[in-house]
Amino acid sequence: MNAGDQAWGASDETGAAHEIALLFRQSGLWGSFAAKNLDTGEQIELRADRLMPLASVAKLPAALVVLDRFATGALDPALQVELASVDRVPGPTGVASLEFDVRMALGDLVRQSLAVSDNAAADALFDVCPPREVTRALRAWGVRGITLRHPMRAIHQALQDLGNRQVALELTVQAGSDGGGHPVSQLDVERANAASARALVHLLERIWNDDIAASGVAATLRERMGHQAGRMRMHPDLVTDASSLRSKTGTFLNLRHEAGVLETEGQRVAVVALTASRVPSFEQPEAEAAIGQAARWATDALL
Repeated sequence: MNAGDQAWGASDETGAAHEIALLFRQSGLWGSFAAKNLDTGEQIELRADRLMPLASVAKLPAALVVLDRFATGALDPALQVELASVDRVPGPTGVASLEFDVRMALGDLVRQSLAVSDNAAADALFDVCPPREVTRALRAWGVRGITLRHPMRAIHQALQDLGNRQVALELTVQAGSDGGGHPVSQLDVERANAASARALVHLLERIWNDDIAASGVAATLRERMGHQAGRMRMHPDLVTDASSLRSKTGTFLNLRHEAGVLETEGQRVAVVALTASRVPSFEQPEAEAAIGQAARWATDALL
C-alpha cells in the first residue's frame, strides 16, 4: 500500500478542506469526510465518495427502517423480545454487557441501539428487520451508497476467528487501501456494512428535511439521536448552550466514525467523518480530538 491509497485528496491548497486534510494526516487518520450546510447547500468534501466499513454507524439506517415499520404497522414497537445471555453479541454497553437473560420491547431496543450503541439491541432489531431489508428500503427511498449486509455479531465473530484482538488490530491497520480488500472479511467494503461520507450526509439531509420514510419517522429518529451517550469526538468541539448535535458514532478496531447534524444560529450542518487509523493502538485520544477539530473547522467555514 502506498501513501496515495490513503490520501485525503484536498485539491484546494488553502481553506478548511486543506487544513482538515493536513490535520487528519498528522493524526494518522485516513477515510472519507463530508460536511454540508443543509440550508445553503454549501459543502466541504474530502474523499467523500470513498466507501468505508460502518461499524456501529450501521445502527442509524437500521433504526430509520425499523421506526418506519413501526409507523406503518409492519412491526409492533411494544413487542417483547427475549435476548438470551448464551447467544447475545458481546459489547461494552447496554444489554450486550449484561450477565443474564433480558426481555425488552422493540421500541426500547431502538433507543438502546442509538443511545448507548448497544450491539445486542441492534442485533435484535436485525433479527426482525435483516440488514438486506434495510438496504432494500434505503434503495426504495432513493438512498444510494449505503449498504447493510450483516448484523453486529458478524464483526465480533471475526475477532474470535482471528483469536487475538491485538493481531486483528495490526492486520486491520496494514490492510487499508482504496481497493477495499481486507483480511477481516466483515471490514472488506465489498462484504461489510459500508457507506461513504457523502451518502450519509445525503441520508441525514433527508432525515432533517422530513423527506424520507413514513410521516413522523424522521422527527422521531432525530429525537432518538439526541440522546447518544458517547460524546468524545465531535461533541466537545461543537456543542454550546446555543447549539445541539444529534449524531451516531461507530468504533471498531482502528475505525473511528461519527455522523450527525449540528443545529446552531438557525442553521443546520451535517458532518460525517468515517476514519481509519494507521496507528496500531486501541487508545488514541489525539485521533478522537482530530475528528472533533475537523468538524469544528468545517462547520465554522459553512456557517
